[in-house]
Amino acid sequence: MAVHDLYGDHKSDWHLVLDVLSWIFWSNSTILLNKWIINSTNFHYPIILTCWHLIFATIVTQVLARTTRLLEGRKNIPMDARMYCRTIIPIGLLYCGTLVCSNVVYLYLNISFIQMLKAAGPVVTLITSWSWKVAKPSIGALINILIITLSVAMAVSGEIRFSWLGFGLQFASLVFDANRLVMVQILLSDSAQKMDPLVSLYYFAPACAVMTSLVASQTEYASFVWSSIAQTGWTVLTLSAVMGFMLNVSIFLLIGKTSGLAMTLISIPKNILLIAISVLLWHTPISSLQILGYTIALLSLLFYSVGWNTIKAYIDTMRVWSGKSEENEVLLADRV
Repeated sequence: MAVHDLYGDHKSDWHLVLDVLSWIFWSNSTILLNKWIINSTNFHYPIILTCWHLIFATIVTQVLARTTRLLEGRKNIPMDARMYCRTIIPIGLLYCGTLVCSNVVYLYLNISFIQMLKAAGPVVTLITSWSWKVAKPSIGALINILIITLSVAMAVSGEIRFSWLGFGLQFASLVFDANRLVMVQILLSDSAQKMDPLVSLYYFAPACAVMTSLVASQTEYASFVWSSIAQTGWTVLTLSAVMGFMLNVSIFLLIGKTSGLAMTLISIPKNILLIAISVLLWHTPISSLQILGYTIALLSLLFYSVGWNTIKAYIDTMRVWSGKSEENEVLLADRV
């Protein structure tokens, strides 16, 4: 995969950079706030919190559709019951599974370790892309997959507070999310289904809200205490929902411009930033083995996304530049 495959042509580079930075900001902000809500307040209900985010997104998109022209694009999409059941509901199920697993896992693993496990996301997404035939298998990609998998395994072996349940939840989240990203990529690439981010959320949010509500009713609702809402505060919960809404918009925006695999590749530097913030805020312990494993995974992903030819070109350019600098120094010395 070349650089332009991830970032498009030069004319749209800056727009895409801003979109990536926006996604990084909303993603990390949402994760950190949700982590604080679940672990530091009386609101210990990650699935209900996810359900609240989706209900909020459903209400906002429905209101915007009826009061503004921001969702006029939905009128150009031939969405009927058959198409909704064939495209939106399966993606909604996968999205629900991703959100539920990714929120519940915070009860069992710390943020830094979760982000390290997410380093395997591109591996899962690439294999999923192969199975859906939206990417062609290659030996080079396979070698990179093996290196990334082994380096992530190294990071896992260095975890002090390991939980098999937490590990299973995070792996399930990766599988759900990989299939969701590829299905959304296929849907948005269909010329007859040109959905902008708000229109995508307009269709996906209600289905995801209903499915997440069903999961919450069978898991957390029985132990839910309504007073925890007041104790946590409507302001905090609303802020969390707004951040989740903006995150969903930025996700659909990026998938439409790149691909599911590109999304997971771009997530690596985002996860590194989140790990650093986690260490600063919660003093999360990280072993040298974890750092080594994650560094190898990052370098492997960088090599895969950029390619050896590009890296070699940069090295040759630096050598030429260095050679010219030495020549200039010699000339200056002769003149003196």
